[in-house]
Amino acid sequence: MFESVLVANRGEIAVRVFATLRRLGIRSVAVHTAADARALHVREADEAVRIPSYLDIDAVLAAARRTGAQAVHPGYGFLAENAAFARACGDAGITFIGPPAEAIEAMGDKIRAKTTVAAAGVPVVPGRDEAGLTDEELAAAALGIGLPVLLKPSAGGGGKGMRLVREEAELAEAIASARREARASFGDDTLLAERFVTNPRHIEIQVFADAHGGAVHLGERECSLQRRHQKIIEEAPSPLLDEATRARMGASAVAAARAVGYTGAGTVEYIVSADRPGEYFFMEMNTRLQVEHPVTEMVAGLDLVELQIRTAAGEPLPFTQDDVVLRGHAVEARVYAEDPSRGFLPTGGTVLLLREGRPEGPGGDGPGGDHVRVDSGLEEGTEVGGSYDPMLAKVIAWGADRAQALHRLDRALASYTLLGVPTNVGFLRTLLRHPDVAAGRLDTGLVERSLGEPAPAAVPPEVLAAAALERMLALETGDPDPWAVPDGWRPGAPAWTPWIITPSGGEPVEVRVQGRAHDALVAVGGPDAGAEAEAVPASLRADGPSLVLTYDGRTVTFAAAREDHTLWLGRDGHAWALAEHVRAESGGAADAAGDGVLRSPMPGTVLAVKVAEGDLVAAGQPVVIVEAMKMEHTVTAPVAGRVTRLPVRAGAQVGLDAVLAVIGEG
Repeated sequence: MFESVLVANRGEIAVRVFATLRRLGIRSVAVHTAADARALHVREADEAVRIPSYLDIDAVLAAARRTGAQAVHPGYGFLAENAAFARACGDAGITFIGPPAEAIEAMGDKIRAKTTVAAAGVPVVPGRDEAGLTDEELAAAALGIGLPVLLKPSAGGGGKGMRLVREEAELAEAIASARREARASFGDDTLLAERFVTNPRHIEIQVFADAHGGAVHLGERECSLQRRHQKIIEEAPSPLLDEATRARMGASAVAAARAVGYTGAGTVEYIVSADRPGEYFFMEMNTRLQVEHPVTEMVAGLDLVELQIRTAAGEPLPFTQDDVVLRGHAVEARVYAEDPSRGFLPTGGTVLLLREGRPEGPGGDGPGGDHVRVDSGLEEGTEVGGSYDPMLAKVIAWGADRAQALHRLDRALASYTLLGVPTNVGFLRTLLRHPDVAAGRLDTGLVERSLGEPAPAAVPPEVLAAAALERMLALETGDPDPWAVPDGWRPGAPAWTPWIITPSGGEPVEVRVQGRAHDALVAVGGPDAGAEAEAVPASLRADGPSLVLTYDGRTVTFAAAREDHTLWLGRDGHAWALAEHVRAESGGAADAAGDGVLRSPMPGTVLAVKVAEGDLVAAGQPVVIVEAMKMEHTVTAPVAGRVTRLPVRAGAQVGLDAVLAVIGEG
């Protein structure tokens, strides 16, 4: 067994691997960039070394030599499926905790992988996958297979360069655009054509092999709930398969692994038609630990990272296929730094408050009670930026059956609280409650077909009331002068104190308060809302980091955190950023906020400023371009007028909802 292992990764997977290393009594080494110097994974390790980049092979190996690490665990992403890195580890006398470089190379090229597994008897999607097909040959192959067909790049995945072609007239442009994107993404524009499977489901088999000839599968995972080819929710086992199909697919996956001399953890991915579940086709093999490995750990009762370490150290698998027993059902939800109400734009910021209930290592209890696990690399104070993948954490639940697992996951997400960074947790809860998800009627297009671009949800009135009362409470407790408290007191009859509350990405709302925070009348939506808002009794009190609101006879508790002029409130898996809680001096909500304020839809970098102060602009005219996570977003003028303020310049870093420009009257 190794005495010291370096983890060449960051975030939740690094923290996850360190938990197993700690349990096994193995010394752990982290690597980190300058931006991650204060990250959780750095403090979770016994020692940490700064490197220029997580992709710098020489720097990672130098860190391993410097710290005496005998092995390197690559996690997933970065160098995990880099054959050159696996080979360089061997050349340096350091064990790569993963498959041989030759296996990574064989499975890394889709054409070669398909040819290899087909020779081993693994079913593959009908198609043409010869290298060097011209555009004309590719078009002919597509027509020969029969439309619809899927064009896929040979050199990479993640949905980049993939095109679905349903009509012959679309073929030429689809081939050209797929080649362009494949070349830009992978440096290789080789394409293959495959039959498009209708109502496709993405089902993968977890395999494990040792260096002594042992190879097993640990059942399947259903990964059909995807958006833009990125997985959102995964589960084990699949609600589609019966035992006979599961056994056939498992044996096929083991044959694929044996075909390339595989060792360690790997995943063989299949596409299965929901209409014909007994028919399955090989898609690709991921030569690493998968993001969704926890659901397999929960149903199999195994620590896959420990198995990786032991097989890499030369130990045989401690069980055979007959010993594998899968119990119950597990479901995982990925928490992303993204805003579903803004087209799933990537977000960022500082984690102001975090309640995850993260346990130590695989298994354990998290939010929502027994049989819930959270894998996370977050803590309060973590800065979430746009340099890395937006996945922040994973919430996983186990149940005796699928219904119980789904229910436990929903309750866990309801109690998962992250303030300071917009996330998709509320969207995940909506997805779990979709009738087709609950019934197991899944396919890879379900999410975008049913919940593709959710409209911004209205902010509940009690949230807006809590925000206004929080301002009242701060003034009441922070200033001993009773005349400074805007409680509306007047000789004769109390008056109303108006506040303007601006939800992130939403329109400003006037909230009027009469009285003090502990005993008030509150009207959400003033006269400018089109009708007189009803005044209801309300009160607010602080309870540590929480705010307890009684509103119209109903008492609810919010997690709360403040960042400058923005109050964050969280409840039931939802979070609201309520910006610019300014007291209204005159006019209504629209007058106070102004109609021409342009705000950044995401934290990122200003790529270009298209106007100058004093310029006249038309409604819809591009003003500023912001980039985050390699995604560009053009912010346009909401109204016609003159640019009166322009506080940003190209190259500037901006936060979510930062003011980019103000358009006044022309």
